[in-house]
Amino acid sequence: MKEYNILLVDDDKDIVNSMEIHLKNEGLNVYKAYNGMEALDVLLEKEVHLIIMDIMMPKLDGLNATLKIREENNIPIILISAKTQDTDKIIGLNMGADDYVTKPFNPLELVARAKSHLRRYTKLGARKEEDSEILTNQGLKLDNIKKEVSVDGEVVKLTPIEYKILELFLKNQGRVFSSRQVYEIIWDEPGFNCDRTVAVHIRRIREKIEINPKEPKYIKVVWGVGYKIDK
Repeated sequence: MKEYNILLVDDDKDIVNSMEIHLKNEGLNVYKAYNGMEALDVLLEKEVHLIIMDIMMPKLDGLNATLKIREENNIPIILISAKTQDTDKIIGLNMGADDYVTKPFNPLELVARAKSHLRRYTKLGARKEEDSEILTNQGLKLDNIKKEVSVDGEVVKLTPIEYKILELFLKNQGRVFSSRQVYEIIWDEPGFNCDRTVAVHIRRIREKIEINPKEPKYIKVVWGVGYKIDK
């Protein structure tokens, strides 16, 4: 069985040590860092499959560290923060995070979220027979053999969440999905108050695959209903 490496990043050592115990109890290997700069150093030296990172930290905060990481890497990132405002969550997702958890949090819930993202991330790299297909729509191509997305022949980088959302639409061309349906299928948990979270991820996908994201060629809005890719 493959060993998965989690990078915990928080300047509160008590939180890091507590989470380390819970993650190790699930058979996960843990690397630790106490600010964003240390996190970037760990990523240069170690193979990491998922990052759990606080936002408010010295030297380099979690938001700017996320931006740096996203320049080169699509590793799932879960941001944690004491800030509970919805706008803070949206900012974190806009920066490239895959998930956002507010403090205080239930460690078991965070572990469950981590394992869910790991399954998605590792499945993205797996070559399963049932996924060995190429999905296309005009100039958009999702290659499930290479696990690669391209637009007019140019490869674009998507995070695991973005990849699975796009795959959902391409596998069901012409079908409209509500935000709640998208969230529950992709995140595999109840979709309460999820509209803005899904909207942020849709916008990020559009910024990568559309010539003009404000006039999308691929992912269309059906007002009051949801999203779709036309056949």
